Amino acid sequence: MTMHFDNVTYAYRRWSRPILTDFTYALPVGLTVLLGPNGAGKSTLLKLAAGTIRPALGTVALDGVPSTARPYRHNVGWLPQHVQPMPQLTAREYVAYAGWLKGMAASTAHEKAAIALKRVNLTQQAAMKTHRLSGGQLRRLGVAATLVHDAQVLLLDEPTAGLDPQQRRAFRDVLASLSGQARILMSTHDIQDLAEEANHVTVLHAGRILHNGTAKEFLAYTPPGVAPGRAAEAAYTTILDSDSNPSG
Repeated sequence: MTMHFDNVTYAYRRWSRPILTDFTYALPVGLTVLLGPNGAGKSTLLKLAAGTIRPALGTVALDGVPSTARPYRHNVGWLPQHVQPMPQLTAREYVAYAGWLKGMAASTAHEKAAIALKRVNLTQQAAMKTHRLSGGQLRRLGVAATLVHDAQVLLLDEPTAGLDPQQRRAFRDVLASLSGQARILMSTHDIQDLAEEANHVTVLHAGRILHNGTAKEFLAYTPPGVAPGRAAEAAYTTILDSDSNPSG
């Protein structure tokens, strides 16, 4: 399934300056890392893609189905930056509840919850109360909740923020295993999150796309002499600087 933004304009208040204007974008296959400074429009793009807000002009659609339609929302999974535990629920109950909210029968949601937890390596925590999960486990639980209804597009807002290196590594492994099964758009401030797992990189600045291509094409912006561990950060800085100094 292909997600398209066609000439989308969005402002948070009627008379305020739009965050996105005549914005057109197609989400590629695989894992796409969305980069950009604060205020670039990343969260707005994700909310529009999730259908939690609607464009003032233009359309967001999945294979021609608009974001206002129920089939659209069934095929899109949304993971906000903060996953709130529900202390009274186990991990499996939490995921099953997410499926029920998407319109699944309770018995089907409970069955699918076990499958979704297995996909994010949380089978052993299925009976654990959600407030006892670690930060990294809670993020993976959130991903499971987006997978239980067989979402074809996953939207992740800063999913590795606040995680320690081991938790980030585990989360990246989960994303790598899922990237061949769904289109994933992940917003992040941590440039290293693109690592070797990202298939594509989109750089957004002031509501405009400065770069949209493969991870290899993105890293080609790295200046000579930069240490390998800093290549992604240097490429990102180069792209932003070229927009600030177009004649430079």
